[in-house]
Amino acid sequence: MATLHFEQLFDPESQSLTYLIGDLDAGVCALCDPVREQLERDLGRIDALGLELIHTLETHLHADHVTSGNALAERRGSRPVLSKRSQVSCEALRVGHGERFAVGGLVITALETPGHTPESLSFQLENRVLTGDALLIGTCGRTDFQGGDPGQLFDSVHAHLFTLPDETWIFPAHDYRGRTSSTIGVEKRENARLAGRDRDAFIALMNGLGLPRPIRMDEALPANLRCGKPEPQA
Repeated sequence: MATLHFEQLFDPESQSLTYLIGDLDAGVCALCDPVREQLERDLGRIDALGLELIHTLETHLHADHVTSGNALAERRGSRPVLSKRSQVSCEALRVGHGERFAVGGLVITALETPGHTPESLSFQLENRVLTGDALLIGTCGRTDFQGGDPGQLFDSVHAHLFTLPDETWIFPAHDYRGRTSSTIGVEKRENARLAGRDRDAFIALMNGLGLPRPIRMDEALPANLRCGKPEPQA
């Protein structure tokens, strides 16, 4: 038996969503996509619940914020969970498609959903899936930098997310309109970038978006390749 605690936390600067997933019976938890500036908030929530942090999950290499994965490992001994394709340099549990790991009595399944970035993962837990930037509410992550590939994203979403039951709840890594969740069924019918488009039309759409460069990209990418560890001093 496991009693699930599932909590969505928000960083207003990057508009990032972090997820606290705990087994209250076992007294352990994981954080998905933690943000460095929210380190103390996240530790406060974990402590208030009386939980031990055992994992930090990274859906992908973020370009808009720095992860607190390394700081949490140093403070609490947690172990990052990363894609086997990830180039992040740190000690971690590295998982591929369909591989499972446990948080107490909770079983989490890794789904490979590359396209936004080559190493993007989604994490399925019961009737929920944390989709990172692969599938957002009403839209999807951009594919124009950092090894993105619109055709690969189309294939990932259709093969590994849109094949889940329609009632599966999706929880993305971002939302810019204050929304908190959606379902696979709603996204299949209503997603503005994916619904009703074939692969070629989706690729053309994504290649023509002309989005601005992420403001913190030059800081975030090198730091996140170290799992958030500060740059060594000369």
